Amino acid sequence: MTTTEIVLPGIVEPDGLRVEHRELPRPGAGEALIRVEATGVSFAEQQMRRGKYYDQPPFPFVPGYDVVGTVLEADDPTLAGRRVAALTKTGGWRSHVVLPAADLVPVPDGLDAAEAETFVVNGITAWQMLHRSARVRRGGTILVHGANGGVGTTLVQLARAAGISVIGTASARNQDVVTALGATAVDYRGDVPARVRELAPAGVDAVFDHVGGPGIVDSFRLLAPGGTLVAYGSASTKDDPGNSRLPVLKLLARLLWWNALPNRRRAHFYNVWGGKRNLPRFRARLAEDLTAVFGLAACGTLQPQVAARLPLTEAAKALTLAESGTVTGKVVLVP
Repeated sequence: MTTTEIVLPGIVEPDGLRVEHRELPRPGAGEALIRVEATGVSFAEQQMRRGKYYDQPPFPFVPGYDVVGTVLEADDPTLAGRRVAALTKTGGWRSHVVLPAADLVPVPDGLDAAEAETFVVNGITAWQMLHRSARVRRGGTILVHGANGGVGTTLVQLARAAGISVIGTASARNQDVVTALGATAVDYRGDVPARVRELAPAGVDAVFDHVGGPGIVDSFRLLAPGGTLVAYGSASTKDDPGNSRLPVLKLLARLLWWNALPNRRRAHFYNVWGGKRNLPRFRARLAEDLTAVFGLAACGTLQPQVAARLPLTEAAKALTLAESGTVTGKVVLVP
């Protein structure tokens, strides 16, 4: 069997991606062969093509942070024919993949593959930041930066389902979508701190910030006593020259400094792979949290935000669209 795959050869523009074909290895013990039905375009791939993702592999490699597909073959016969999801980090932009069976999470019947895909890395990230990192209680108020994005739209919906009020930043063109999801929209081009203070004079219980850079200071200052800042990226520095790890290391240092101060506020850096050293526990939490997200999606509490569906072979077009800043939700590749 052969697989069609998208190769990132080096630091290139999206049209520098290559479509290649190669023989696919058969699954070994504890592995499963999956026909990919949907794989996403996330901010990670946008950083990887710039050589800016913190621990990306050396070029060339196949990007693709997560997949949804059907098991074609496995040494566990109960898996064959089942629709599953998996977090891959890289390698997902393929028509077929071989993955460890222990990494697979069942997808409920009735969820479209592309719709389910929008909840894999985005759902795990949003759920764990809200319920494991910040632990915001019902009745609280949070600030979500980039509330129209893949993680942002999921985070807004999870918070509203948990009885939490949301203030969400977005561009003017995307504010109606953010409002429709149940958040109070704030134009990120305006004076965000002033507007948030109007809406939450005592501060917010948590801020979820993927932007990083100098604005992270405002995010921390907007916290109420006992509040938590959850940083999970440094999008504002994605085009900065120099060492790709430096902005993240600076951010981590700032968070550690804030935590050392007696200020009754916490700062946390979220990394979806942070607990992988204890692999059994990592897999168990991932499966538990993604299953919870899928359950909310299956019953209609969460609405998938598919920005566009494009063929796998049009990955360059999909990446360009995702980077345009004009979409709401997630761009999905459909092999």
